[in-house]
Amino acid sequence: MARRSVQYTTSPLLASKTPVWRSKFIVAGIALGFGVLGARAAYVQVIGNAFFQRQGEVRFTRTLELPANRGRILDRNGLLLAQSVVAPSIWAIPEDIERDDPEVKAKLRQVAKLLGMSQKDFDKKLEDEDKSFVWVKRQVDEPIAKEIAALNIKGIYQRKEYKRQYPEGESAAHVVGFTNVEDNGQEGIELAFNKDLAGKPGSRRVIKDRLGRVVEGVGEQVPPSEGKDIQLSIDSKVQFFAYQKLRDAVTFHKAKAGSVVVLDAVTGEVLALANYPSYVPDKRQNLTGEQLRNRALTDVFEPGSTMKPITVATALEAGRIKPQTIIETSPGRYSLGGFTISDTHNYGSLTVEGVIQKSSNIGALKISQKMTPHEMWDSYTALGYGQKPQIQFPGAVTGRLRPWKSWKPVEQATMAYGYGLSASLFQMAHSYTAFAHDGDVIPATILKSPEPAVGVKVFSPQTAASVRRMLQMAAGPGGTGPLAQTIGYSVGGKSGTAHKQVGRGYASKQYRSWFTGLAPIEKPRIIVAVMIDEPSNGQYFGGIVAAPVFSEVVQQTLRMMNVAPDLAVKPLVITKGVEESF
Repeated sequence: MARRSVQYTTSPLLASKTPVWRSKFIVAGIALGFGVLGARAAYVQVIGNAFFQRQGEVRFTRTLELPANRGRILDRNGLLLAQSVVAPSIWAIPEDIERDDPEVKAKLRQVAKLLGMSQKDFDKKLEDEDKSFVWVKRQVDEPIAKEIAALNIKGIYQRKEYKRQYPEGESAAHVVGFTNVEDNGQEGIELAFNKDLAGKPGSRRVIKDRLGRVVEGVGEQVPPSEGKDIQLSIDSKVQFFAYQKLRDAVTFHKAKAGSVVVLDAVTGEVLALANYPSYVPDKRQNLTGEQLRNRALTDVFEPGSTMKPITVATALEAGRIKPQTIIETSPGRYSLGGFTISDTHNYGSLTVEGVIQKSSNIGALKISQKMTPHEMWDSYTALGYGQKPQIQFPGAVTGRLRPWKSWKPVEQATMAYGYGLSASLFQMAHSYTAFAHDGDVIPATILKSPEPAVGVKVFSPQTAASVRRMLQMAAGPGGTGPLAQTIGYSVGGKSGTAHKQVGRGYASKQYRSWFTGLAPIEKPRIIVAVMIDEPSNGQYFGGIVAAPVFSEVVQQTLRMMNVAPDLAVKPLVITKGVEESF
């Protein structure tokens, strides 16, 4: 079959003449297009390069924080009070979870069960408004996190974090405090030394895909700077024993609360600081303010009879009295400024030593009348009353001591036996360092400091020795605190009992009871202060309620410190006829 030939050159379309301007227009348009593309490329690559790089980084580059391991808190012997352990946190991208898949649904139910969450609460987390990120649960135990990871659920991820553990539990809770979920200190040593403990987190820049998976790292990795360890002066064994005996006393006397402070009389170190009620630092569900308060530092009260040795020491130092000076206290009542001040008994004529031994209010006020308000105020402030305690611990209160110029005669008299001013139990214990350290009040510290402390002279060594003998008499037969006696060690101390303030007056049946003292009496190694708040089991005198706790804590602490006994015979323990004064 013959092929049909076509003569294209004879086509009328090809034969027609094309205008020259049309071809030029097309070429110009193409050239313009290339020019625009070239300009755009130049803008993207050169002029606006920084902007587009930032936009790319925002979408795909992330800076991952590398958490620092928080430092440990140790007791004076290196035993752990707080440490960090790995605790991964579970997070999710809700929009990536295939919740309609029956297999995924079953796995999600397993996750909720592993996390200890109800299915309703777990589902609510995944229905959060933010579909790109939600915390499911922070800081779970590592074995649980491994089980969740093994389920391999798309959209469920983990982040390495740390949580704190507190081996000593509630006995040391008010010392160490606790951290929040972000690992920042909230109370106690965790708060006071948060900057040192926390360290500094590191960083790592990475490129992630839309699922949050790391594709590659970019730039240099900055390693975290681990937190520093903090070693405290606290002896965990003394702390636990003091807390245990305090708890037993509060429970037995049906009291509201209590506190114990133990100080090293040579170094000024805090060996124990216990409060009851307490809490478990890493299990704070339903935590109340009553449990949280570090009462030894935050609660102030009128010191009562524990101020009498300080009044006597001030008068001895001023040369107004001697230990054997006779003070007339008959008939057991004294009127001043429209008020009547009483003793529990008519003690008649007492020596200054007898005033402390019998805890005579009238004897103390008559001694105070031999001094000026300024002299008493100087002594009180030198011992730390009305001053904020200089200790590395949050929440320590100042207490109240009004300027001496405003004192009325009756106020000067009541301050002599501990009414009209206020202080914390810690301030009370710290003031007694002047008697234990030959007249020098020494700085207190919560950090380990084995070197002997350098104090500030308040009383002479002779005055301090005289007051120690008086405190020994007060804690012995015929005194107000014989239940403070221990086996093998000589002790001295002063009990106190005071009505609690309610509004502008005093509650008739609410008391605070305490005992503050030192041991051994000739060369004191420790100072112990005990306070029981609102005992309601029929007994409320400090010599009955607080002195036995003092006795047990002193004996156990001195044994733990390997202090040699200074008594060869078992001391007489009197259980009846204990006298006490307000």
